[in-house]
Amino acid sequence: MRRLTHAVRVLALSAHNPSPMTAAGNNTYLLPAADGRAVLVDAGVGHEQHLADLAAELDAVHCRLAHVIVTHGHADHASGAPALARRHPAATFAKYHWPEEDAQYTVGWRRLVDGDAIAVGDDEVIALHTPGHSPDHLAFWHASSGTLFTGDLVIAGGSVMIHASRGGNLGQYLASLERLLALEPRILLPAHGAAIDDPRAVITGHLEHRRLRERQVVAALGAGHDSVQTIAESIYHGLDPALMPAARENVRAHLEKLHADGAAAEAGGRWRLS
Repeated sequence: MRRLTHAVRVLALSAHNPSPMTAAGNNTYLLPAADGRAVLVDAGVGHEQHLADLAAELDAVHCRLAHVIVTHGHADHASGAPALARRHPAATFAKYHWPEEDAQYTVGWRRLVDGDAIAVGDDEVIALHTPGHSPDHLAFWHASSGTLFTGDLVIAGGSVMIHASRGGNLGQYLASLERLLALEPRILLPAHGAAIDDPRAVITGHLEHRRLRERQVVAALGAGHDSVQTIAESIYHGLDPALMPAARENVRAHLEKLHADGAAAEAGGRWRLS
């Protein structure tokens, strides 16, 4: 646990779920307020140590958990909601609606939409619908301090998977990054990795990385690679096998964007340049 900024009181708690896909594990963020109520950004996975850390921190700041706001419905962000609800029955749980994902977590979700304000004492954070990584993705914006809770939109020193087979959309993702850039945030607090104090450089880097990948996919198609598998193998040669499923999802996302742009076509699982 560490305090990350003095502009808005934020404490980071690890969800204790390291893996090849989550790296060191998820960050969840506790926002305690002077009125004795606290907001938690993302629910983690229900790990006992996360639950214990949260309880200890709430005691230390003399708060109760009032709200859990979830950036999106992927399991590493939302599956801890039932365990949190059992420990904190008065807390409310809120996220953008994604029916097929939300139903698997047995809590009464309150629907958030773009522009909704979530009270943090006499302050607030604003929900921003930022789809692309997933259809329900939200970022949370604390305007007065320039702090942006970015979920899975960015990660320092890495790239974000666009899960095309589960609602990810690369065109929407790029638009969401542009929206973040326009806010001119001072600090990004991502769900994975360290806090980011050079938002413009990191967001711009993510945009440039996706443009590079698109050029690589186009080049692979031009060289005769015509399936998601063979394109991924040509671009991600030597990648850890555990990460290849994510690489294929990214390739599929790029192909679908190229198709939407009229630059590629698919028939029977085979792709070609238009």
